[in-house]
Amino acid sequence: MPVAAGKSTGGDRAGEAPSHRRSGLVIVNYGKSVLVEDGAGCLHRCVARRSLRQIVSGDRVAWEPVGAQEGVIHAIEPRHTVLQRADDANRTRALAANIDQILIVAAPQPVHDAFLIDRYLVAAELAGATPLVIVNKSDLFDPQPGTAPANGAREYATIGYGTLLTSARENTGIADLAQVLVNKTSILVGQSGVGKSSLIKRLLPDLDIQIGKLSDASGQGRHTTTTTTLYHLPQGGDLIDSPGVRDFKLGETTAADLARGFREFRPYLGLCRFQDCRHLSEPGCAVKEAMREGAVSERRLASYRDLVNRNAAGS
Repeated sequence: MPVAAGKSTGGDRAGEAPSHRRSGLVIVNYGKSVLVEDGAGCLHRCVARRSLRQIVSGDRVAWEPVGAQEGVIHAIEPRHTVLQRADDANRTRALAANIDQILIVAAPQPVHDAFLIDRYLVAAELAGATPLVIVNKSDLFDPQPGTAPANGAREYATIGYGTLLTSARENTGIADLAQVLVNKTSILVGQSGVGKSSLIKRLLPDLDIQIGKLSDASGQGRHTTTTTTLYHLPQGGDLIDSPGVRDFKLGETTAADLARGFREFRPYLGLCRFQDCRHLSEPGCAVKEAMREGAVSERRLASYRDLVNRNAAGS
């Protein structure tokens, strides 16, 4: 499964006293060390016990201090959501945990990639997180019918997804975006070059201060944008920044899961002639009939079919 809600694995030794353990929030995982924030907002450089699965930004963990600013992570607390993706070796990897919203950022430059947005939407649907499609750099296109970004925003809004036009350069749409983030844990995802970093700078006036604290606590020098990192928003809530990608792979997923990930397919699932219909070329397919009647777009059905075929091929 590419996305799931999962509980933490164990890892405590029998009879081990947890009296000094505390609950903490994972801010960033550097690989060899993990920055954990305690209840007072102080950062601690921790190492994780080997028996634990991958720890990601947004995780709540049980940890124990072993020094003034260091500690050991003993357990991962139950997750209510986790966003996952397949790595280059097609292994499923967690990207962030306990997120409420997935903010999918697109832009007219680089080229608007509707297929990539579709994959993020499927990931959000299967994770149980609320997706929002953000078309950034709106100052670079004329929002009239016929342009890819404008058409894409209208298509997703018609399906029922929230959409928002922003321009970090002109500071338009930023107030509306900030309001969406209040008291939520959100993650920004999208293709490299769509302006996620510029949006974050608009949303976080104290970004340099937060980055400086991370750098000091990690002992690794200047913090970079190549690591998924959680930041606290001034109006309340948390924003997780993930590195830009050229591609986003869902990993191994069944055709049934993919179909559920296309929101507009759901009224027709279970109505096909064959119970195991994959909505490819089977006769009596209710989703295909919905496309003929205009209730499902031809582009989205083609996108779903491409995902099914890619998954079958392991790509």
